[in-house]
This record gives sequence, structure tokens and C-alpha cells, in this order.
Amino acid sequence: MLDVAEKSVRGADETAAPTRESIYQPEQAGLEFPEVPVFDTPAAERQHRKERLVAACRAFHLHGFDYGFAGHISVRDPEHPNLYWTNPMAVHFNQVKVSNLVLADHEGRVVEGRHAVNRAGFILHAAIHEENPEIVAVCHAHTVYGTAYAALGEPLAPISQDACAFWNDHQVVTDSAGKVTVMEGQGNPLAAAFAEVRAVIHQNHGLLTASRHSVDDAAFWFIALERCCQQALAVKATGVAPKLVGEEDARHSREHVGNDFIGWLHFQTIWNDLQATQPDMFE
Repeated sequence: MLDVAEKSVRGADETAAPTRESIYQPEQAGLEFPEVPVFDTPAAERQHRKERLVAACRAFHLHGFDYGFAGHISVRDPEHPNLYWTNPMAVHFNQVKVSNLVLADHEGRVVEGRHAVNRAGFILHAAIHEENPEIVAVCHAHTVYGTAYAALGEPLAPISQDACAFWNDHQVVTDSAGKVTVMEGQGNPLAAAFAEVRAVIHQNHGLLTASRHSVDDAAFWFIALERCCQQALAVKATGVAPKLVGEEDARHSREHVGNDFIGWLHFQTIWNDLQATQPDMFE
């Protein structure tokens, strides 16, 4: 959709290997491999972010993250950082399109769009975006396993390579546990928790992820965090204490399979499928 607006990070010399951010990127030149786009204009980047926001909503539907009007994803506007795009209130994840996205400010005022914003979503996301200006995108949904795991009020243990992606990169927040966040100021404990991590487990509430890279990255790590909670609950159900990954190996795995680029890269598989099967996203 953005062929004209995007430029390859590889540059003009197509015979040279791309700049490598990860060991997963090919060293051999000329192979097809996703590349993080750069943009000529804020308008082009805005369109890109909006399309990926819609794709994240559709992906949440495919993963069963729907729960009535609960659940919200936001991405900061590239030109006006005090504004963010989000999914419309009371519109099903599977019905979110570029045309019905909402642009709001940190006070919850709709700047562009015909729909209202989710009050709880505004309180949480506005606080996180405002207190952490480097954060590009935030995701939250009321998922089955994440909500169940949040009731335990404990961090994820490094029981697998998957869980190691969150090793020392998530926090458990107990403030306002189980209290619906509809009053201004209630999002502040969560905003503060995101100062140095990508994910938060809010006790008796559920999961949140944020990214300083892209909405693609935030959305994938939310999906991954939900899976990790499912795995952790399955292991706990056995009654057998799991063998934990050692600290050095957990750090190694997080650095190589738990960074922002890898989150973005994982999401490209989801994007490619949605782009081919759900063209109405772009309406």
C-alpha cells in the first residue's frame, strides 16, 4: 500500500547487504527480507501508522482478544506528538478501518473522527503517552489468560525462550488493582511503570504493552505476552516446579529474540496475511 512513500533502508546500492540490526537479517545480499520503512513525509508515515494500527486491531480479533467494547490500541501521530490515533469506541476489532480511526489529544478530546474514544482507554493510554514521550504505541485488551495470570500478582518466570523475551522487561503493577480506570490520574501508576519496560501485568486487570519502535512491535509483544501467560498457567496447573532458564541464558535470549526489531519482524507475517485476506482494512 505504501510503495511510493516508503524508501528502502538498504539505500540505492541494491547489491549491498542491508544494514543488520539483528542476527536474523541475512548477510547475503539480494534475498527477500522485510525492511523497516523510512518516509519522505509525515503524511506518509501517518498513513503507515494508521494502517498498521488497523492491522493490529484485526490481529487481536483473530487471536480472540475481543471483549465487548473493552480493548484499545493507540499510536502517536508522527507530526503532532501530543495526539494519538486509536480504535473507535464500541466498534468491533474486526470492523476497525482506516476511515473510522479516531485522533485524540491527551485530554481525551477527539480532534479527528466521528466516534467517541473509550473512556478507560483514554485514561490509560493518554497517561502512558504523555509521561513517556518516547513511546510510540500502546496495546491493552481483556484477554483470557492474561487476565487470569494477572490475578496472581506475580511476574513471569523465565520458563521458556518465549518467556525470556520479557525477562527483566516487564513489571507487575498492584496500584488500583481491579479498579476500573475511568477517573483521571488512575493511569499514572501504569505510566510510571512503563518508564523502562515494554510490558506491564496489572494485577486483577490484565496486560499492557508499549513500544518505542512501532505499533507493529507493541501488538506482537502483546500477543506474545498473552501466550506466555497461557504457558505459565499450564505449567502451574501441573503442580510441578518448572526448570527455569538461567540468568545469563535468559539475558541472551531477550537480546536476540526479545528486542524491538524482532517484535516488528514477527508482526510482518501477520501484516502480510491480513493485507492479502482483509483488504477492507484500508477503506
